[in-house]
Amino acid sequence: MSEGMLGVVGVVVLLGLLAVRIPVAFAMFLVGFVGIWALNGWNAAMGLLASETFTLASNPELIVVPLFILMGNVASATGMSSKLYDAAYAIVGRIKGGLASATVIGCGGFAALSGSSVASALTMGKVSLAQMDRFNYDTRLSTGVVAAGGTLGILIPPSTGFVIFAILTEQSIGRLFLAGVLPGILLLCSFLMVIAIMCWIKPELGPPGPVTTLKEKAKALLGAVPILTVVVATIGGIYGGFFSPVEAAGVGAGMVIVYGLITQNLTWAALKEAGQDSAVTTATVMLILIAAHLINPFLALSHIPTVVGDALTGLNLGSYGTLFLILAVYLVLGCFLEGFAMLVLTMPIFFPVILNLGLDPIWFGVLVVLTLEMGLISPPVGLNVFIVKSVAPNVSLGRIFQGVFPFWLAMLGTLLILVLFPQISLVLPNTMFR
Repeated sequence: MSEGMLGVVGVVVLLGLLAVRIPVAFAMFLVGFVGIWALNGWNAAMGLLASETFTLASNPELIVVPLFILMGNVASATGMSSKLYDAAYAIVGRIKGGLASATVIGCGGFAALSGSSVASALTMGKVSLAQMDRFNYDTRLSTGVVAAGGTLGILIPPSTGFVIFAILTEQSIGRLFLAGVLPGILLLCSFLMVIAIMCWIKPELGPPGPVTTLKEKAKALLGAVPILTVVVATIGGIYGGFFSPVEAAGVGAGMVIVYGLITQNLTWAALKEAGQDSAVTTATVMLILIAAHLINPFLALSHIPTVVGDALTGLNLGSYGTLFLILAVYLVLGCFLEGFAMLVLTMPIFFPVILNLGLDPIWFGVLVVLTLEMGLISPPVGLNVFIVKSVAPNVSLGRIFQGVFPFWLAMLGTLLILVLFPQISLVLPNTMFR
């Protein structure tokens, strides 16, 4: 069997394993290891497994993963996320669709701590769905806004998606974090616009919430100060050049732990649980990265990235035409594959094409991460939809997917804006790293 045919067989087997819900890391381990064994022998496969595992485990940049995950878990345990929602609730809850808008704002704020879309959707779903049910919100809007708002967790820094993209493509984590700030705010604002338009057309979708007094607003805003302080200290510290991403992660995690201890909202049991959850999530990410460094050499040896790359450039679509084609592939794959699997499988193929076209890799990273977000609410996989379903078991999946569709369109519109105006993504990293 030729190298190319072996590569094709490996990709087909991998997609088959993913289709039957074999964990992403184990599927890539199996295909990558066996593929290298078949092409270069047992010793090469074992040597690569040992060397890549050690190289990744000793990479100091990856410390940002457990620290930022710990920061998000501790913030959730101390109630910082619910206080942010309460602040948004007090300010905009009185208007039509106000509770849905507060949910989006809360998701955006929590995303700046957790870096996880799943954690954002789960946490804000528990906080906000009961309130929206209390005021007779249409379940399509209430569940759809939680599922869509949760996707902000992978775009607004710190983002695990950006970390994995950076490791796979050897790009700067700090630049990617800063590149996600303005697109994240733009996406958040587009969600708020969708809510406003929907509730203007059909006011019964999102009835006004309760009136709050000026004193209640001030109290709620005061409660949000700690979480805003942490966000400004971490992301602002990176932008101002005071911290590296690793140092910012340590500062952020330390701040939320100190806050929890001072307010006595963080018990030893809660801290232990947050640490255990962070360790499990970090191990999952590390397994995926190690597996990626096994399957990528297999794909390279089989020449699949070269063949596909030559085919894309041979279409003569130009830089933007090729970019739109790649993004279209991501949108289709997002309906069937988990986001990290998409990154690992496609970066060896698409990233060299992007570099050859002279497109900015940081900008491309933002576009890719946004398309991964869209996959989180795209049927039939739509991980965030299933997360919301677990919080709202009485709402059908079909109804939740109906609710997320307007937000999916808003994400598509945001993606087009970011393609047409790259400086939205690049102005902050280019300002910092001049």
